[in-house]
Amino acid sequence: YEETRRGAIVIPEDQRLNLVVEIPVKGRGAAEDGHQVVAELTRYPIGGRPAEGRVVEVLGWPDDPEVEVQSVIRRFDLPHIFEKGVLDEAEGIAETVSADDLKGRTDLRDMPTVTIDGETARDFDDAVSLRREGDNFRLWVSIADVSHYVKKDSPLDREAYLRGTSVYFPDRCIPMLPERLSNGICSLNPQVDRLTMTAEMLFDSLGTMLASTFYPSVIKSSARLTYTIVKKIIVDDDREVADKYRPLTGMLAGMKTLALSLQQMRKKRGSIDFDLPEPEIIIGLTGQTEGIIRAERNLAHQLIEEFMLAANEAVASFITSRDIPFLYRVHENPDPAKLNTFREFVFGFGYEFALVDDRVNPLELQRLLAQADGRPEERMVNYALLRCMKQARYAAENVGHFGLASACYCHFTSPIRRYPDLVVHRILKAALLAGSEGKRATKQLAIATERLGEVAEHTSKRERVAMEAERDVVEMKKLQYMQQHLGEEFDGYISGVTGFGFFVELEELFVEGLVHVSTLADDLYNFVEKQHSLIGQHSRRVFRIGDAARVKVASVSPATRRIEFVLAAHVSSSPQSGTAPQSAGTEEYPRVPLRGKRPSGIQPRPDKGGAERARGAGRGGAGGKGRTGGRKRR
Repeated sequence: YEETRRGAIVIPEDQRLNLVVEIPVKGRGAAEDGHQVVAELTRYPIGGRPAEGRVVEVLGWPDDPEVEVQSVIRRFDLPHIFEKGVLDEAEGIAETVSADDLKGRTDLRDMPTVTIDGETARDFDDAVSLRREGDNFRLWVSIADVSHYVKKDSPLDREAYLRGTSVYFPDRCIPMLPERLSNGICSLNPQVDRLTMTAEMLFDSLGTMLASTFYPSVIKSSARLTYTIVKKIIVDDDREVADKYRPLTGMLAGMKTLALSLQQMRKKRGSIDFDLPEPEIIIGLTGQTEGIIRAERNLAHQLIEEFMLAANEAVASFITSRDIPFLYRVHENPDPAKLNTFREFVFGFGYEFALVDDRVNPLELQRLLAQADGRPEERMVNYALLRCMKQARYAAENVGHFGLASACYCHFTSPIRRYPDLVVHRILKAALLAGSEGKRATKQLAIATERLGEVAEHTSKRERVAMEAERDVVEMKKLQYMQQHLGEEFDGYISGVTGFGFFVELEELFVEGLVHVSTLADDLYNFVEKQHSLIGQHSRRVFRIGDAARVKVASVSPATRRIEFVLAAHVSSSPQSGTAPQSAGTEEYPRVPLRGKRPSGIQPRPDKGGAERARGAGRGGAGGKGRTGGRKRR
C-alpha cells in the first residue's frame, strides 16, 4: 500500500498481474503508507481507466516476519481458521479410548511399539513394531485410525477435504484437523491407548514380502523416539542411549536389518532416490531467520521411510487384487521431450542412458544417478532429472508409480495430515468388512468410494498449493537471512545458465542468486544453450553448470524475490580449466570440452572411497516424513 501525490495505490505482490490498483479514500481503512494489505478489486481496468479497489485487511509492516507469513497465507488462500461448527464437533470427541471403541479390534497393546519422528513433531500418526521369526521378519505398521473419529460428510470431514493437507512452514503448521484430534486422540502418544489401522507384513531375509494382513487395532506406544535417538542406537552404538532404551534395542537392530534389505529390494527393481540436500531454516524467538543448515537425513529416517513405503504398497496391492475402486498415488513416465533434453544435458558430463520408443527404464536412471554420486556435477544431475519428471498425483485409475518402480501404490500412512490417506482408510475398512457383513459392507464401500475422481483432482491441487506456499515461505526466509550478509563472500556452484547470466547456488545455504552477464566485464559472452554454458568471445572462458564459483552478495530484494551476486572467483571443474578450445565448432554447438571421456553407456559405479568420493564431500540427501521443513512427496 502506497500513498502518492495522486492518491493511494496498491501494488500486487505477484508481478505477473502487472497492475496498479487505485484506492479511494473511503476504501483505505486503517492502512498506512508502506503497510502490507489485502485488497479486493471493485473495478477492473477498462477503457483507459485504472483498476480500483478497497483494502479489506491490514496485515502490518512488511519487515515483520509474522506479516510475511500471513501474506503467504492470504496469497495462496490457505484455510487457517477452523469455524465454530468444526471446533464444536472436535470438542465433542472423547479424549480417551472407551471399551466400546475396542469392539472388533485386534489388541496390540502388549506388543513393544514405538513412534519415530523429528524432535519438534507433535502429531504422531504412525507406529512400528517388529519381531524376528527365524530368518524372517514380521513388521507391524500401525496408523492412527482417524476415520473412526472423522465421519464422512461431517463438518470435520468437509473442512479436512477443503484443506486437503496440512501445510508446514519453518516455524508453524497449518493443520488439516483441529489440534484436539491431530495432537490429541488421533496422535499415537506414548503410554496411552490409541485406535489404529494395522498393516502386518511378513518379509524374508532379503526383504521379499511373503504375506500381509490388515485389521483395525488398538495399541499403546511404548516410547516416543526421535530420529536422533534411533541413530545413536543403531548407527553410533551409543551405549548410554542404548542402556536407556534397553528393552527396545533388539527390536531396533532388527528394524535396521529389515530396512536395509527393503532398500536394496527397491533399488533392484529400479526405484529412484534423488540425492538432494534440503535446507532447514532456523527461526529465532522474534521470528527472524537466524540460520540455514542442511536438514539431517540418516538411517533412522530411511528406516521409517522404507516401512511406510512397504505399508502403502501392501495396502494398494490388497485393494487392487479385489477389484475395488480406489484412490491411488500415481507417477507417470517422464515426458519424452524433457527426457531427450536431459539426455543432451548429461551427455555433456560424460553420461548416457538408453531410450526405447521415447521411454526409459527407471533402472537406467538409477544407474546414472549412482554414476554421478560423489562427483562435482552430482547435485546438478539430480536436479535436472527431477525437473524432467512429472509430478506425482492422486488418481482413481492406476497407472503405476514410475519413481518407485511400483505397479500400484497409495498413501495410507498419514491420515492426520493428508486427506487421501483418510479416504484410503475408509475404503480399506469397507473392503475388510466385505467378506463378513454383506449389505452393510456393500453400502459402506459405496460411500467410501464415491466421487473418487473428484477427490483425486481436488487433493492433488491442494497438495500443489501447499507445496508452493511452503516453498514461498522458505524463499522469503532465505532472502531475510541474506539481507544480513550483504557484501560478504560465499562459495557455491553454477546451478543454471541463461543468455543474461548464470545462477549460483551457495554450497551450504541452499540460496540461489544471479550473476548478471553485465557484471562480467572481462569479455563479451555468448550463450550456448545445448552446452548450458556462457563462452567468452575472445578469452574462450567458459561458465558452465556445475562449475565452482565464489561470489559476493551484491543486492537482496524481498519485493522482487531476487538475489544478485557478483563473481569473486571462478574455478572450472572441467579438464580444460574453464577455457573453450580455439576451434569452437559451429555457432549453435561449439566444441566445449566434455567432463571425462565420451560415453558409450552407463559405466560401473565409481569407488565410494578415496579421491572419487572426496570430490563430493558434504553432499547428501534429505527428506523424511515431513513434520517440518522439506517433505518427500512420493
